[in-house]
Amino acid sequence: MRIECDVAIIGGGPAGSTAGCLLKKYAPSLDVHIFERERFPREHVGESQLPPISKILYEMGCWDKVEAANFPIKIGATYKWGRRPELWDFEFIQSEAFIAEARPAQYTGQRTLTAFQVDRSIYDKILLDHAEEFGCNVSQETKVVRVHRDGDRVEGLELESGDTVSARHYVDATGHSGLIRRAMEVASNYPTTLQNIAMWDYWQNADWAVEIGVGGTRVQVISVGYGWIWFIPLGPTRTSVGLVMPAEHFKKAGRKPDELYRKALQADPHIVDLMKNAASENLFQTTKDWSFLAERQVGENWFLAGESGGFADPILAAGMTMAHMAGKEVACTIIEMDRGMHSSGWLKEQYQLRQAHRINDHIRFADYWYTANSQFKELQTFTAQIAKDAGLDLTPEKAWAWLAQGGFIDEDLAFGTGGFTLQFLKSSGEFLTEIKAESPLERCNVFKLDLEGADKKDRAKYAKGGVGKSECYLRSGKVLPVGDAVSLVLQVLKVETRLPQIVEICTQEANRNRVNRPFLDILSRFPRALEAMVYDGWVKATHDPSMPLVQFRDSPSTLRWNQSSH
Repeated sequence: MRIECDVAIIGGGPAGSTAGCLLKKYAPSLDVHIFERERFPREHVGESQLPPISKILYEMGCWDKVEAANFPIKIGATYKWGRRPELWDFEFIQSEAFIAEARPAQYTGQRTLTAFQVDRSIYDKILLDHAEEFGCNVSQETKVVRVHRDGDRVEGLELESGDTVSARHYVDATGHSGLIRRAMEVASNYPTTLQNIAMWDYWQNADWAVEIGVGGTRVQVISVGYGWIWFIPLGPTRTSVGLVMPAEHFKKAGRKPDELYRKALQADPHIVDLMKNAASENLFQTTKDWSFLAERQVGENWFLAGESGGFADPILAAGMTMAHMAGKEVACTIIEMDRGMHSSGWLKEQYQLRQAHRINDHIRFADYWYTANSQFKELQTFTAQIAKDAGLDLTPEKAWAWLAQGGFIDEDLAFGTGGFTLQFLKSSGEFLTEIKAESPLERCNVFKLDLEGADKKDRAKYAKGGVGKSECYLRSGKVLPVGDAVSLVLQVLKVETRLPQIVEICTQEANRNRVNRPFLDILSRFPRALEAMVYDGWVKATHDPSMPLVQFRDSPSTLRWNQSSH
């Protein structure tokens, strides 16, 4: 049989389901087929999410279904990592501010700031079934055995049954298998010496480290000197517990994986205490998780989405986030290509740049995360080599400069790197390194725009099933998207460079727009935007001793500045 469709998606995981669902939501006339080689539910590793996923789930119309599954609410993570052995917390929302509310809840208020910790056997089935309900033709236990090509064009797929598939667009969402990536002979770059082995099992009746509100908790990330342990509650009784270590250490250890795994679980008293009542499900598995980036994310009529296009170390829990975001962006790109409002070349270029930048950013930050962990007693030579390859000796100044090279302003107008905000990077200095990143807003009082040598171009903005154009500046590999608080900074600095007067302008605007909540939200992000623009070189900051400095602090609801004379 010959199957003909508009879009053929290989792989029914988060990337494939997201792409299929959003294609049918925004372009219901499209004939979309998803081919999944397994039968769901099936086990899969990678259970810890980040908040951007919740927003995409809500757009897909299945956030309520995921919430109804009663997965633990991820408030953040607890780490034993860095210079000191004490446990420390990173939270999306402060645990003391998290209000206890009955579940299932709505996607509003505090729940827009949190994430889920999901049992993938349940979660992936919810998503794939949801895509089918939206109108995707889903074929499970259907293996693609061959990709037929003509140059850079996919001519069709051959299924294990002997049936063939012909489509106008093809999406490779096959994870590390990368069926289309391999068939099109796309080379992969390995921009780091970080090559790890992961091993894990699932446990019943392990204790949660902390219970926050109703169903809220933090995952545990615990250094054991030669690697690290993840401890991720997936439900009221089920927990995923894994061990990650460099492949080189695994080879030198000379022990079977399950022996190393069991030994690691006894190496940290915190983990021992959490698992004192736990019983293994005996589903022990291992895999390699080598970070890589495909040289191309898109071709003549094909796209890579999710792990097929690249993988970053799981220490940042970013894998599923990147998969969902790629699924959304590939759906928007295909819909926009069919509309013909923008050139296909520009749409593909933007998709390539966005995916490559996102993956590479997380690989880079994972490198920093490892090299900043002085608790790796047995891996000091290994982490030193990572630092050497990156030209990083982890002095405070050079560590901060190295992070800044990747850009503190990303395409989505978040001010940070590797998915972490500037505030988090600075506050974690006491645990990771001796970074003392004093804000330039506290030591400087003159701020001048520096756009010299920057090219003004259009960048893609993915929203509501389409791709819009918004302006950005490009220079030396860094991007300055023009929008949100960045636009406000640009407007203000074009008429005023002195910080006291800048404060006065912002205060006047806040008073003038007291009932304009969207504007006040943008204004509250003004200090973070200005600070990030200084770090990324878009603003030159200096100190004029004839003028006062300004102390500032911002909150989600209002902008508060306190002038001082020092």
